[in-house]
Amino acid sequence: MTEPTKARGLDKRLLRKSLLAARQAMPIEVWREKSDRLCTKLRQSSLFTQAHTVLAYFSFRQEPDLSPLFVENKVWGFPRCVEKSLLWHTWTPHHPLPLQVGAYGIQEPHPNAPTLSVEQIDLLLVPAVACDERGYRLGYGGGIYDRLLSQPEWANKWAIGIVFDSARLTCLPNDPWDKPLSAVCTEFGLFFSPGY
Repeated sequence: MTEPTKARGLDKRLLRKSLLAARQAMPIEVWREKSDRLCTKLRQSSLFTQAHTVLAYFSFRQEPDLSPLFVENKVWGFPRCVEKSLLWHTWTPHHPLPLQVGAYGIQEPHPNAPTLSVEQIDLLLVPAVACDERGYRLGYGGGIYDRLLSQPEWANKWAIGIVFDSARLTCLPNDPWDKPLSAVCTEFGLFFSPGY
């Protein structure tokens, strides 16, 4: 490992720790208000309104809460972590199979829930610790979404990073294998990445 790579890794770890601490210190009423505003901004986006099948996540550690959107008339997909990859299952609040707690302590669909194929997906809402103005994402360090988005079959899928505005930074440290997202959504709006 080269010294610059070590430094980038250390920078990411320290930045992740600091941003997670700040997010988790947010008062619950502020978190709820910001989450609701972010959902409103997504609802106003043509990327969201025109999408039939949307992949999302269940909020964890005070990530922006997207659950107000789950009543929208769409096919919703949620991830289930299997080893170091994600399987996507359909889930509906109207007729849900029970959720279970996965390997990382995150709620996920029951293994018996129907699965979704990449071809069915219109839009992916990606959880993040932070995103930058170029569309790069700081994740939780496991590389699961990085591996997913680097696969050729995901190259033409719209992927929106979901963060509060305080975690939308000018520039994040990134590695050569990092792929920018199509856009980032905060409580202040949807911001397209350069080239989209």
